[in-house]
Amino acid sequence: MDTRNMSVMDHIVELRRRIVLLLVFFAVAFIAGFFLATPLITYLTNAPMAQGLPMNAFKMTDPFRVFMTFATVIALVFIFPVILYQLWAFISPGLHENERKVTLAYIPFAFILFLGGLSFAYFVLFPFIIQFMGNLSARLGITEQYGINEYFHFLFQITIPMGILFQLPVIVSFLTRLGLVTPSTLSKLRKYAYFVLLVIAGFITPPDLMSHLMVTVPLLLLYEFSIWLSRIAYRKVLKAQKLQEEELERTEAQ
Repeated sequence: MDTRNMSVMDHIVELRRRIVLLLVFFAVAFIAGFFLATPLITYLTNAPMAQGLPMNAFKMTDPFRVFMTFATVIALVFIFPVILYQLWAFISPGLHENERKVTLAYIPFAFILFLGGLSFAYFVLFPFIIQFMGNLSARLGITEQYGINEYFHFLFQITIPMGILFQLPVIVSFLTRLGLVTPSTLSKLRKYAYFVLLVIAGFITPPDLMSHLMVTVPLLLLYEFSIWLSRIAYRKVLKAQKLQEEELERTEAQ
């Protein structure tokens, strides 16, 4: 279906179809999450960083809440590529053929970056924060007693945003391919982007300098990496435009 000839109602119908497909995939993945939640919870509670942290259920509903949260997160991770594909499928009819192929190739790259963000947060950032909080509690003479719901809520608060923030290079490359941003624009907005990333890092980390830096520095590097990718994508856009103009000139000459 060509979106350039679609009415507003056609767009709404197409969007609804994409959402229904996502819900179907989510339902299937959610069922899979039911079987994977228990072993994953067991693995995480027995991980080295969780050793010595007595976890308790302070409410009757805490175990159920943790289980359902894990089933939901597992389902969302599973269907993350499907979400990206459905987004691409919704907008792809409005793109040129070469743009469709290029932007479709971003999906596996985006999924890899998402997993990379989760891994960085869990294996690097989260252990440091746990150790920092433990040392602080020991200096203050505070006995640590954590609720399992609060522990995993804090874990997801750190890991999920990092997985999303690691999509920055893909988003920038995608927007460059669509002609919505340019490398020069990204360079001019660098100081404002840095400020926004600093604020975001402050929201997802505890109020200590080292944790903040451990999030901020990778985000700033990702922004610079995004500018570099944008330059590559922009050169390809200019080359494609030049080829189209040359072909148009040949066609008119004939």
